[in-house]
Amino acid sequence: MSQDRDTIMKSQENQLSSAKFMKAALLEAKKAYMKDEVPVGAVVVHDGKIIARAHNLREEKQSFHAHAEFLAMLKATRKIGSWRLEDCEVYVTLEPCPMCAGAMIQARIKNLYYAAQDPKAGGVQSVVQLLDIPFNHQIHVESGLMEDESKALIQSFFKKLREK
Repeated sequence: MSQDRDTIMKSQENQLSSAKFMKAALLEAKKAYMKDEVPVGAVVVHDGKIIARAHNLREEKQSFHAHAEFLAMLKATRKIGSWRLEDCEVYVTLEPCPMCAGAMIQARIKNLYYAAQDPKAGGVQSVVQLLDIPFNHQIHVESGLMEDESKALIQSFFKKLREK
């Protein structure tokens, strides 16, 4: 009985932490929105703490690789001092593209949490399932956390863009 209660408590703590981290990623996405960038934000978590955060900067940097999760992982490698992010988790507001999913495999990310699917460029579930391929490293994936908030932000951005 006590073990069941402990398991339930641990699960609730994990859900609260996950929501906190995804909220931080959504704040990053809102920063991108304010810069007229596609509103995607990401955070990298290590030992229960955010060690890096970023948002899309492709237009500002005129760089194809300036995706939120890619930039956040680069910051995390500098913080940790290693390209191996084995004990890290990535929280991102939109399903990673194949480039970012591949970078996560290379970086040895432990867990990926994303909010909304990307039916046009998703590299995890929607278009291709890159993380299902039996590479030398496997990533645990969960999706749908704060999906509605992420979708609403993206839809608002593209509506605003079409109106221009």
